[in-house]
Amino acid sequence: MHDELLSLRNLGKTSVQWLHASGLHTAAGLRRLGAVSSYRAVKARGFGASKVLLYAIEGALRDVPWQQLPIPLKEELNRNLGADRDN
Repeated sequence: MHDELLSLRNLGKTSVQWLHASGLHTAAGLRRLGAVSSYRAVKARGFGASKVLLYAIEGALRDVPWQQLPIPLKEELNRNLGADRDN
């Protein structure tokens, strides 16, 4: 069976299982929510995802290896993650 999320860069079996369990099944769904909200959905389900998943999702959406995301972008993601918590 083809799994669209597994075909995205940076996303492996475990992260895709977490995304599915969080209600995310397609690349369009990830794009719609964005990396921060998708990551928060996984964390809200109680999965022990690290910030690497946040960067992996952003990299998947940009089709680049997460390690190549610029530091300012990672900092922006972290700020947005913190801002979401305040709301």
